[in-house]
Amino acid sequence: MTRKKMYQQRLDFIKFESAKIGGKGSKRKTAEKKGEKRLTRRSFIKLGMGALSALAVLEIGGISLFYLRPRKQREEYGGVIEAGPVEDFPPGSVTEVQRGSFYLIRSQDGGFLAVCRRCPHLGCSVNWSADEEEFHCPCHASSFDFHGDYTNPPVPRALDTFEVNMEDGQVMVNTPRIQHREHFAPEQLVHHVESS
Repeated sequence: MTRKKMYQQRLDFIKFESAKIGGKGSKRKTAEKKGEKRLTRRSFIKLGMGALSALAVLEIGGISLFYLRPRKQREEYGGVIEAGPVEDFPPGSVTEVQRGSFYLIRSQDGGFLAVCRRCPHLGCSVNWSADEEEFHCPCHASSFDFHGDYTNPPVPRALDTFEVNMEDGQVMVNTPRIQHREHFAPEQLVHHVESS
């Protein structure tokens, strides 16, 4: 008997004993024969990475949608706010009223208009630029004229307003209800009528 044959017989014997005892390769082959899939380390890592990737995509998508959607406006800023006496607001002025989150505009003809500080596009706070006599939205560079009418896109309409009333020489602004408007119209101005 040659060495090669002896070596071959030993290998055959080891394979036979291994299969008989249920060695390393037999479980996998048996599972494959039954049609079951065994979870290997590689497939477990692939499954875990896929799940984590899907979770990351969902989180990024959710955050993006939350950021891009128009912000909801609160229905109430604080009730009726006393802005001050009529004489405190000179004609052609814009005054920011912090308590009510609005600007009180007094036009050259003496009429009052209270415009909301929130941009109708995404709800960002607009700022008044006295030098340019315009409101500016910092989010998308929209601008509004002296009366809050939009002058450039992407904003779709003029700034929203609040109802203005005069009581005993005081300017009262009713902030619970926002009034939406497309453009400015002179009829939106409220004039102070002095009683005699």
